[in-house]
Amino acid sequence: MSKLISMPQDKSAYDDASSGLSAQSMQLLRDCTLCPRACHVNRLTGNVGYCGQTASVQAARAALHYWEEPCISGENGSGTVFFSGCSLRCIYCQNHDIALGKAGKPVSIAHLAEIFLTLQKKGAHNINLVTPSHFIPQIIDALTRAKNAGLTLPIVYNTGGYEEVTSLRLLDGLVDIYLPDLKYCSAELGRQFSNAPDYFDKASAAIAEMYRQVGAIQLDNTGLLKRGMIVRHLILPEQTKDSKKVLRYLHETYGDTIYVSIMNQYTPLAHVAKLPPLDRRITPEEYANILRFAERLGIDNGFIQEGDTAQDSFIPPFDYSGL
Repeated sequence: MSKLISMPQDKSAYDDASSGLSAQSMQLLRDCTLCPRACHVNRLTGNVGYCGQTASVQAARAALHYWEEPCISGENGSGTVFFSGCSLRCIYCQNHDIALGKAGKPVSIAHLAEIFLTLQKKGAHNINLVTPSHFIPQIIDALTRAKNAGLTLPIVYNTGGYEEVTSLRLLDGLVDIYLPDLKYCSAELGRQFSNAPDYFDKASAAIAEMYRQVGAIQLDNTGLLKRGMIVRHLILPEQTKDSKKVLRYLHETYGDTIYVSIMNQYTPLAHVAKLPPLDRRITPEEYANILRFAERLGIDNGFIQEGDTAQDSFIPPFDYSGL
């Protein structure tokens, strides 16, 4: 896999990145293999791998978010932290600016812990970590601080699914709800759209580890998810055959012990406007086809999207709110 390397400007880059990190975190970041890209770079000294991030946590937004599945957002909203950078970087990404690191503000470990506690004070139903895998060591340190200071909310790990099992094991006991994507079964689609021909192999193994940690879905008495997993699948234009393979795999493997979220919100942003078939939204017929298939499979614990969800307004502003 390709690597992007940049050297630090001065020693202060090392000092800033190291501040507040545990010895275990520093060891993990010194030779980074947190994601399947396995870049082996020393992020503590300012180097970056495929994710584009050093050891300094970068985030673009921390706020109550109301557009997740109902059992996540509830009435008060999910306390969502959008991290910058990504180890997957799909070419059609809806969060394109932060995935490429174009938007992001440095956040110390201590301040990240404070952000979690502030979201709890605002009434968030959970703490929702979006695209967190390349910051797992720092997040562990921040969560540990926050929990010691009174954080009691369920922790949601919201990811594109391209994860390393050994890294996920570090989160065992810290994460309550896993919210991964399962984007493709096809190795060719993984290669074409995400530069990851091994996507399904890595994502399916990751989802199995997530399920081992949190088990079957558990709701509280208000209908909010307190433990378990929701697997999301975003339908892409002209890819309904692969979508059916994804849904069949999930149902045959996990049945109704997980939620499956079948999403029609794909929005062709400017950077894919001339890349067919990604240059259009899915049609009502494509979505209806997938929903009929899910019904025939017997998927009962599922979420579907209704109305005009495929619009730019559903992409939050990455304006550093809450940071």
